[in-house]
Amino acid sequence: MASGKGNKKKQEDSDKYSVLLPTYNERENLPLIVWLLVKYFGESGYNYEIIVIDDGSPDGTLQIAEQLQKIYGHDKIVLRPRPKKLGLGTAYIHGIKHATGNFIIIMDADLSHHPKFIPQFIEKQKEGGYDLISGTRYRGDGGVYGWDLRRKLISRGANFITQVLLRPGASDLTGSFRLYKKNVLESLVERCVSKGYVFQMEMIVRARQLGYTIGEVPISFVDRVYGESKLGGNEIVSFLKGLLTLFATT
Repeated sequence: MASGKGNKKKQEDSDKYSVLLPTYNERENLPLIVWLLVKYFGESGYNYEIIVIDDGSPDGTLQIAEQLQKIYGHDKIVLRPRPKKLGLGTAYIHGIKHATGNFIIIMDADLSHHPKFIPQFIEKQKEGGYDLISGTRYRGDGGVYGWDLRRKLISRGANFITQVLLRPGASDLTGSFRLYKKNVLESLVERCVSKGYVFQMEMIVRARQLGYTIGEVPISFVDRVYGESKLGGNEIVSFLKGLLTLFATT
């Protein structure tokens, strides 16, 4: 028994977490989100790297990232920019190729996802051996702050319709704050065909189809501090089209 415990401890010590941060016009937010990530990883003692995937931001986000790399080190801040905006799904594929961790964390760079929840994600994963951990706004003490009624209704409505049509067995389908085993994320990304906001939802649906285990951690989602939200009428139409496609093909 002692040997088994020792092997488990050794495995935990060797775990490494790669945080994928896709960015587009986030020069105001990036320094703070990186500082918070360094702070909470440092306090919890987990090994990590932060991979910044900037899609040709015209506001100088990449230059800010280069300065942060000088401050925190090339081993902690890894820059993997792309020449133009190519979409969230392809950003993850690009990031996975360069990730050296055996676990991958995906989150938004606009401060809507607070890094303080990451140690909870990691502990939850270790407790249950889950294939992925999803942050949920719709269970426990999770919630949304800073949204007007319209945004809340859109989010709740999208989640409700998705639950009815797809019955995925997870409470928050449209969220994008998650921890994956690297090999699980690779497997899911290979199978996903959606883009934009439907991508996150399809990841959960495919995970259930493939028999992967999903744990949830309640999170507080806070509307972006700086910059403009990327959710508009076109995104809502695209979401509905994607949802129907997913319903027809899963």
